[in-house]
Amino acid sequence: MDGNTLGGEWDKSKLPSRHVSVGNTSAPHRAFYYAMGMTEEEIKQPFVGVVTTWNEAAPCNIALSRQAQAAKMGVREAGGTPREFTTITVTDGIAMGHDGMRSSLISREVIADSTELTVRGHSYDALVGLAGCDKSLPGLMMAMLRLNIPSVFMYGGSILPGTFKGKDVTIIDVFEGVGANAAGNMSDEDLKTLECAACPSAGACGGQFTANTMACVSEAIGLALPHSAGAPAVYENRDEYAIASGQAVMALIKNQLRPRDIATRKAFENAAAIVAATGGSTNAGLHLPAMAAEAGIEFDLMDVCEIFRKTPYIADLKPGGKYVAKDLYEAGGVGVVIKELLDGGFMYDDCMTVTGKTLGENYGGVDFPTGQDVVRKIDNALSETGGVVGLMGNLAPQGAIVKIAGLAKLVFTGPARVYEREEDCLQAVLNREYEEGDVLVIRNEGPKGGPGMREMLSTTGALYGQGMGDKVALITDGRFSGGTRGFCIGHVGPEAAVGGPIGLLETGDMITIDAENGSLDVDLSDDELEKRRAAWKLIETNYQSGTLWKYAQTVGDARYGAITHPGGKAETHMYADL
Repeated sequence: MDGNTLGGEWDKSKLPSRHVSVGNTSAPHRAFYYAMGMTEEEIKQPFVGVVTTWNEAAPCNIALSRQAQAAKMGVREAGGTPREFTTITVTDGIAMGHDGMRSSLISREVIADSTELTVRGHSYDALVGLAGCDKSLPGLMMAMLRLNIPSVFMYGGSILPGTFKGKDVTIIDVFEGVGANAAGNMSDEDLKTLECAACPSAGACGGQFTANTMACVSEAIGLALPHSAGAPAVYENRDEYAIASGQAVMALIKNQLRPRDIATRKAFENAAAIVAATGGSTNAGLHLPAMAAEAGIEFDLMDVCEIFRKTPYIADLKPGGKYVAKDLYEAGGVGVVIKELLDGGFMYDDCMTVTGKTLGENYGGVDFPTGQDVVRKIDNALSETGGVVGLMGNLAPQGAIVKIAGLAKLVFTGPARVYEREEDCLQAVLNREYEEGDVLVIRNEGPKGGPGMREMLSTTGALYGQGMGDKVALITDGRFSGGTRGFCIGHVGPEAAVGGPIGLLETGDMITIDAENGSLDVDLSDDELEKRRAAWKLIETNYQSGTLWKYAQTVGDARYGAITHPGGKAETHMYADL
């Protein structure tokens, strides 16, 4: 008998739902439950929030409602009462390349905040969270760590690859097709055919972009069931994993195994290792620190990059490599990568997970598959250094991040060509108003300065479509999509809006990016930088009211996750113990 059941019935004396379901003072609350058809037995059971980011905005989220019903089934089968709710997403693929991208990163905070408020407001005892698009994965995991109630995360699954002229394609090929079309290298007819073929099903973008990167993180950090991240969204076995997730959260309630018991500092290092080994999205350098802050753990961008630098890159996935998420699934899934890293000593095997077993116990029986080259053995790694590395220097005193997976050369020096916002740079690229060897600089796109820290996929996609992706570099205090490839440096901090050196650059300044030694410098003396700083003036944005304004008032530096509150370190209580 565990501490949460008495004679076969649940003891709610230490569960949050006691405030709305036990005793005479809860009579009004129970009246509402009866109105929804709940029985006395269901009211006596733990209340499990089943939250999804389902909507009709994009294919990433469209299958989540179906999977939520399966998760609720699992909760019921294990003796719990599921209460389904939804929260927002902003889908980057549709927000990309225009003002809508300012809403993307902010949506991560809104997802976490709205999930917290729903759970607090209704006194839920546990969470099962299902997410499908970039910011929704860290957003839900942040809420789980903030609330610290028993929780299980589940990814909604990737999209199937499209086919164009006999080759697998993803949405990134369409973005690059726009650049190729603008350069006269792709006909209007081919671009139309490509856009109609690239996304043939429900699910998140299929390469190792941000959604699939953070899905791998969910397993490696221990918040998701083993192997649940792999199957494409349309596969029926996703529903089996959803049922199992609902059952698993009930076991976590009985044992009071909570997210912060699982997501320790060592678990965050495991999460960073899986990003590096799969050539994952640079956005992980933003999301892992934000998740860690919720748990009161110090783990900033440069801590993440330290793990990146010493972890081998072994999964040959797009955008830097050849394969998509479906290929990784068919090769055995993220568990193959985790097992290879565990065997090589690059991950901790003793970290607890939502199964109640350690990471090593969960993946100990995984055999390395032969006859495939999606995942390599460590002694045959694509590179000894992870696919993403950190940079620091006089242009980035707080650091910056670059994805080197697939790059042939790791050092670049060239003159700056400065733009004050992404649209100006994108138009210059489409007009070919730049030279080979230039370093394109897009500033005032940081968390505060944007506001919203936009991604630059339209610009980088256009460069690659013109065949210039490896002939110029691009740096920004904004972000890059998980689908970005090329010499693209993001998260440059401090950002321009707080007086960072990127805001002091002038066209023609010589910039050196050295991804081998981890440096980002401009050939200017300290005296010259101080002289420019004295003359620097903040560029006011058009966002002087509304959500974007509120975000800009509270958001912190990218190095620490661009978070909007002090995090777990400042807690005087946690919701789970109310």
